[in-house]
Amino acid sequence: MKICVLDAATLGEDLDLSPLSSVGEVTVYQQTPPELVRERIVGHDVVIINKVKLNEHTLPEGKDAPRLVCICATGYDNIDLAVCRERGIAVSNVVGYSSESVTQVTVGLVLSLVTHLPDYTAATADGSYTHGGCANRLVPTYHEIAGLTWGVVGAGKIGSRVADVARALGCRVLTCRRHPDGESVDLDTLLRASDIMTIHTPLTPETRGMIGKAEIAKTKRGVILVNMARGAVTDEAALTEAVINGHIGGLGADVFSAEPFPEDHPFFAIRNHPAVLLTPHMSWGAYEARARCLDEVISNIRAFEMGEKRNRVD
Repeated sequence: MKICVLDAATLGEDLDLSPLSSVGEVTVYQQTPPELVRERIVGHDVVIINKVKLNEHTLPEGKDAPRLVCICATGYDNIDLAVCRERGIAVSNVVGYSSESVTQVTVGLVLSLVTHLPDYTAATADGSYTHGGCANRLVPTYHEIAGLTWGVVGAGKIGSRVADVARALGCRVLTCRRHPDGESVDLDTLLRASDIMTIHTPLTPETRGMIGKAEIAKTKRGVILVNMARGAVTDEAALTEAVINGHIGGLGADVFSAEPFPEDHPFFAIRNHPAVLLTPHMSWGAYEARARCLDEVISNIRAFEMGEKRNRVD
């Protein structure tokens, strides 16, 4: 079986991809620009991607089409599944591999924003604490997280794990699910009640732009908002405006509608704002999570060769 990896750089240079050779002959490309995707796929049975977009323009047809696409992620909004079905291409994803990693970074961002850690570390780094003549510094004011209401939008594996940690920190937790259960609340209720809100829902036609200007207006002034889902789940221009006018007290994001975000992206103007923490889509990528992801991809390929359906989304 011939396998190609189209964007190995997104998996980290420290991750050893040699285990893939146990399931086939492997060609590895660190990055693949859109104009080369199609020609690099031709002649391969399996294509492994992370961020590369696969659609009618980049996927070969007929005998040149791959038999299987493996995405090194849970979300697969960068793959046109309708085209894959039409061309007989199977698609598998990886689930559950990054829950601990994303939860860890989510909570880290929230705690940093609530306690203004960047401001306090800057005060020691720039020498102002050393030369200030006071044994401590308590500006800007910060508050305890215990007793606050933490809203979790999208309570799947990651959202549920974040909710567990939030409860352990003493927060009252509200969840909003795509498929409501007896314990979840609607989005409007969550927006109005939350002191902290973290977003973990997949990007679908229904969730695209679900947190926009109207939704932000319903939140408490000073709300801490962290997006760990997909950038396009939010209206990033509206978030930027809300940070600048002070309605959002702290904004964290690890995902963006364009990655990496360009200079004309709304967040570029607030990237150094004291109430903003932006990370370069790294929350999924603890070494252990990436190693699990690779193991899962290999298992998906083996299952496919055995005629089994494993983590199939096509």
